[in-house]
Amino acid sequence: MREMDSVVSVIPDSIQKPQTSRSWNFLGFPEDVKRNTVEESNTIIGVIDTGIWIDADSFKDTGFGPAPTKWKGICQDFTCNNKVIGARHLRLKGLISRDDIKSPNDTNGHGSHCASIAAGNIVRSASVLGFAPGTSRGGVPSARIAVYKVCWEVGCSTVDILAAYDYAIADGVDILSVSVGATTAGQKNYFDDPHSIGAFHAMKKGILTSTSADNLGPTPYTTSKLAPWLLSVAASTTNTTFLTRVQLGNGKIYEIPLVYGGDATKAGANSTLSSACFENALDATVVKGKILLCDKIPFPSFVGLAQGAAGVIIRSDAVPLDVSKVFALPAVHISLSDGNLIYSYLKSSSYEGKDTTAPNIGHFSSRGPNKITPEILKPDLAAPGVNIVAGWSPLGSISEVKSDPRRSEYNVQFGTSMACPHVTAAAAYVKTFHPNWSPAVLKSALMTTATPINGALKGDNEFAYGAGQINPIKAVNPGLVYDATETDYVKFLCGQNYSTAFLQKVTGDNSTCTGANKGSVLDLNLPSFALSTTRSKTNDVTFSRTVTNVGSSKSSYKAKITTPSSSLSIKVEPNVLSFSALGEKKTFTLKIEGKIDADTVSSSLVWDDGTFQVRSPVVVYVLP
Repeated sequence: MREMDSVVSVIPDSIQKPQTSRSWNFLGFPEDVKRNTVEESNTIIGVIDTGIWIDADSFKDTGFGPAPTKWKGICQDFTCNNKVIGARHLRLKGLISRDDIKSPNDTNGHGSHCASIAAGNIVRSASVLGFAPGTSRGGVPSARIAVYKVCWEVGCSTVDILAAYDYAIADGVDILSVSVGATTAGQKNYFDDPHSIGAFHAMKKGILTSTSADNLGPTPYTTSKLAPWLLSVAASTTNTTFLTRVQLGNGKIYEIPLVYGGDATKAGANSTLSSACFENALDATVVKGKILLCDKIPFPSFVGLAQGAAGVIIRSDAVPLDVSKVFALPAVHISLSDGNLIYSYLKSSSYEGKDTTAPNIGHFSSRGPNKITPEILKPDLAAPGVNIVAGWSPLGSISEVKSDPRRSEYNVQFGTSMACPHVTAAAAYVKTFHPNWSPAVLKSALMTTATPINGALKGDNEFAYGAGQINPIKAVNPGLVYDATETDYVKFLCGQNYSTAFLQKVTGDNSTCTGANKGSVLDLNLPSFALSTTRSKTNDVTFSRTVTNVGSSKSSYKAKITTPSSSLSIKVEPNVLSFSALGEKKTFTLKIEGKIDADTVSSSLVWDDGTFQVRSPVVVYVLP
């Protein structure tokens, strides 16, 4: 029993999955943005994913000097370079399949995609087999990369994920990027989740963890990355969309997205079944509103109906073309040879259009609220995660269908997986100007400078996008920041009724939970405010926060509240904060009174000194 004394928690080993550059321009972050190049080259991005394809142009080390002296990692069964300075593979239990390679080499492509979004080199004339040509680049292209391969053919095991966190922390990474998530969101406490545990360990060492919010939306309570010490990132759209022209017999041309069933496989389903358009194998978020190309005549005939498809094209010689069948959607049956031509057209002849409504939140992106602590807003932020062109591994099919022989060093993907490394890079960029900022301060800078998203188009609110879409340039100079330390999180956990014995196994020190040490979640120094209530309840709740001046040495900030509810009052005391020095701290309270007159009331607090506008979302909502 003595060995068990060091156990933090017992989590049933489960399988998670990877959650899959014009996006940077869309964010107002151009290639020639001001950089601290020396500090950027000294920054190490840790990527926990499917590995990396180091031979890609995105990861070549031309012009890079030796690895930073602080680096302590290794290259396991792998030849690194001065760009990719560390690489490990972890498979602590279970076998490695014949389709896997026992090394950090990326046989899937997902890890390479995420790594290149965060820190890939600037590569001209990149394209997906000639489609969507342009420049590929990461947010911090001069940064170094360390990869931790935890995802294999069977998925990503929690024991491997936890081990990767520990290795990355010990190796000396500066920022962690983890686009790996649960297939369900059912944890009941923070330490049922390996990312909460790993990110807590990282936070103790001054390392911010950026994680994908998961792809289980749009249902509420579907994000599993709920801990306040990590960043949970939702996926937003950009103004780039890819369309296919469809010409009818009357000569009219329509621009309708066309999708192959095999490219729309639902999580956990078989791609062979989805290519044949079996109803329960298709991902509705991919199929909705599109024409569906199927490999056989499906039975029953309601294929695509539940997923919201616009129509169906069936390529098959198994049934004569003169045999009629009634479908619930517009459908056409063509020969296999003609179908192959359409498939080739689909993959090579789509073109780019403009989405003038962007940014919006992807239908698939997981939503809050926080099912463990309702007064902590999740997700935290949004970043581009739809139609993202970035690096890929030629060891993996670009359609992720094994029978597809096409290979490319670039691919177009969607998912919160793609959103996560955008925020990773943004945090790293800010850190290059402020190397000593804590994980909480980096998180605060990104959240309080984020651009609010108009959710009216889809009825989304802060539980879809958090504080809004990242603005990396603005985050470098946020004006005021909300800081939090390990001590603050310990008080919070004690207030959540974790025992002293359990707490010490997490912290590794002599932290104790006493009556005096139990902190209220309302006082945890987060850059956001959330209050759960019932429609009939009259609220009288006070939050306490402390801000630190990082803007001008002498400044005076006035509180501005937006309150779209006549039955709810939100007041800040004091409503003016005056600072006489950098680093000075001021405490204020935010009080919410009254009843809620809608399921969700969205508001915001902005501290404004005429130069800086420091915005925090304020959300009051009805518990289901």
